[in-house]
Amino acid sequence: MPKITKIEKQKNKDRVNIYVDDEFFIGIYADLVYTLKLKKGNDIDKESIQKIIDDEMYLKAKNKALNILSRSSQSQKNIIYKLSKSEFDEKTINRVLDFLKEYKFIDDENLAKNMVKDKLNINKYGKNKIKQALYSKGFDSSTINNTLQSEIDDEKEFENALYLGNKKYEKIKSEDKNKIYKKLSSHLTYKGFGYEIVRKVVNKIMNTEF
Repeated sequence: MPKITKIEKQKNKDRVNIYVDDEFFIGIYADLVYTLKLKKGNDIDKESIQKIIDDEMYLKAKNKALNILSRSSQSQKNIIYKLSKSEFDEKTINRVLDFLKEYKFIDDENLAKNMVKDKLNINKYGKNKIKQALYSKGFDSSTINNTLQSEIDDEKEFENALYLGNKKYEKIKSEDKNKIYKKLSSHLTYKGFGYEIVRKVVNKIMNTEF
């Protein structure tokens, strides 16, 4: 029967490499060595132990994913990235994703819609800044574009830009007219509004106030 011939630490001190009959068998978390009572010299049924290790790694990865999600909602891409950084393999990560999707712990479409609503209604951001926020959260281009198209219209963007523009104007209205124009334009661009909306809003504020 195959025999464990070496258990050595990896550079990552939490993981070890296991060798069977002097050939590399698998890399696992060190605590699994104790859980499974693996020792140098032990006889080992490679298929049986592989199944046990796969299940243990799945439980570890699932618990890590749930811990991450308990702190904040995540996109599928971010979950994959964070589990990969913890050295879980693709097969294990896919098992975790299937579980998370089945029980609605991750739902990119719904999460993206909620983010857009918050950024639009609470922060009053424009489409460009909202798009940046979605990208930083890890959503794919298709989800982002579909969500922006379905959740944001020009009228709402204009209302937000006008609201933020008026707030900014109240702080700088005593300044030179040209400076006001530049500062309003720069401020609204930073908040994520495109050229046409910025132009219309700034002209409306300036024409109203002067």
